[in-house]
Amino acid sequence: MCFFMQISKDATELKHRFNATFDGEAHFKPSIYSAFQFPNTPIITAKEPSRIQMFQWGLIPPWAKNDEIQKNTLNARLETIHEKPSFKYVLQNRCLIPADAFFEWQWLDPKGKEKQKYRICLPDDSLFSFAGLYNQWVDPNSGEVKNTYTILTTEANELMSIIHNSKKRMPIILTPNDESNWLSGTLQNFKNIDLLATPINKN
Repeated sequence: MCFFMQISKDATELKHRFNATFDGEAHFKPSIYSAFQFPNTPIITAKEPSRIQMFQWGLIPPWAKNDEIQKNTLNARLETIHEKPSFKYVLQNRCLIPADAFFEWQWLDPKGKEKQKYRICLPDDSLFSFAGLYNQWVDPNSGEVKNTYTILTTEANELMSIIHNSKKRMPIILTPNDESNWLSGTLQNFKNIDLLATPINKN
């Protein structure tokens, strides 16, 4: 799963890495984001791959009557997105979610009462992107438009199986060469990415 991510790079670095302009740049500040606060973070959509835009974490599907569903759509399991009503209607709405780290907790006892927090990043701590889906939702009551997204997850690789030992899941991280293929829908297989995990503190 992926509920906490970090963008420590500034807007200039984001624009350079993704070769894109940045709409809403003035509203962006490098930070650690908690999905449970439904933050607005930078994403790049398949429809406009040369623009970085600020979307809200937690996808609201087209049929939703309100935004209550967001707490259940922070992540989407790759294996079931074609079946789940929350995601199957937006499969063509692919996006990249830039980040340079995410956080996960390793259970140190069978019930998870004691945990070890890890920061996971690329070996060089550079920017990368999660694979995601997005939707532009219109509130049927107020007419308000909300741009929202979800991060795709898959089975954990060897490293993440040790860290995320409770559910053995991890977000899908794209290689730079696969980012455009993901957006265009031509990506066939996700590659295993080398990651660096650093313990932070017990909590």
